[in-house]
Amino acid sequence: MLQPKLQNIKGSIFSDINKLVTETGSIDLALGKTDFPCPEKLAELAATYIRSGYNNYAPNEGISELREVISSRVKRLYQHNYNPETEITITAGHVQAIMTAINSVVKDEDEVIVFEPAYDTYAPAIASTGARPVYVALKLPDFHIDWEEVRKMVTSKTRMIIMNSPHNPTGSVLAESDLIQLQRLIIGTNIVVLSDEIFESIMFDNSTHQSVAKFDKLADRSFIVSSFGPVFNINGWGLAYILAPEKLMNEFRRIQQFQISNVNTPLQYALSEYLRTEDAKKDISELYNGKRNYFNRLMGGSLFKIIPSQGSYFQILDYSAISDEPDTDFTYRLATDYGVGVIPVSAFLHEKNKLKMVRICFAKNNETLEMAAERLRLVPSLK
Repeated sequence: MLQPKLQNIKGSIFSDINKLVTETGSIDLALGKTDFPCPEKLAELAATYIRSGYNNYAPNEGISELREVISSRVKRLYQHNYNPETEITITAGHVQAIMTAINSVVKDEDEVIVFEPAYDTYAPAIASTGARPVYVALKLPDFHIDWEEVRKMVTSKTRMIIMNSPHNPTGSVLAESDLIQLQRLIIGTNIVVLSDEIFESIMFDNSTHQSVAKFDKLADRSFIVSSFGPVFNINGWGLAYILAPEKLMNEFRRIQQFQISNVNTPLQYALSEYLRTEDAKKDISELYNGKRNYFNRLMGGSLFKIIPSQGSYFQILDYSAISDEPDTDFTYRLATDYGVGVIPVSAFLHEKNKLKMVRICFAKNNETLEMAAERLRLVPSLK
């Protein structure tokens, strides 16, 4: 009898939510789709490279031009040198990078520490190796890490710790002290860090992203995954990248060469040329800082408790003053009765919970935010 490899991993809820939003005609605050266009110059460059015949296979590790511009950018932002030839690889999206990184070092019976709520790719990727995820809950009210608890979870089988900042789904961010604690924790161990930094360019309230790349002892034993998708509204391009010291990157590339033939060639060239003169890091943070603040002001007078995002374009709404319903039931009722689509936080947890929270995406135009907030303000208490 066939035994499913991921039999203990629940299916993704995102396709179900997308279907619910479509069927009910709800305002979509659920999925991480932005309302904003790709920069015109970047779109023109993409078209130019397609028309110019840059449509054959690229090197499996990505074109050198893009790896070089990423190396320069990381050096400028985080003062760490990554060799573009041996320590930077272009990937077919953020999820592929995560899956490959985990599969390159984690093996059967290893343990991987995951902080919950957690992006829903992590657990299936771990399970696919035969390893076991070890869950550590982020602590309320601000979803911070209790490092004493983490220390108790580390065993001789711990092979990897997965970090995510800015965090999806909560919008929390790591402080410098968190990275210092992590660095102390892994010294003298065989632990590798996987740092998911896809929203590194979206930080609020004048805070600075604390990349693993800023800490040499961490960077020397870490994979860092990032992407220009959220910055330039090109998530659908399926372009991301990963940084790692050469020894780890050799293992990563050894697996990637059998997973994909190459990453979209003309789009790599377009992005590499665009990045030589453009970097919207400041502009994108200002845009989404404004969106967060505007939406939160619009929610004044509602019964939802807002847990303000510190980074990314996601944040959490607490509905505990409204209902005791499980978050999946509340999500369904919010879509069917009020026409607003959200994601239940339980989608990011490995087992049932008592949290009364949903995630929303505020990467929307003002009209959409206004309509959604108006409907959410109408939701009464059932208590």
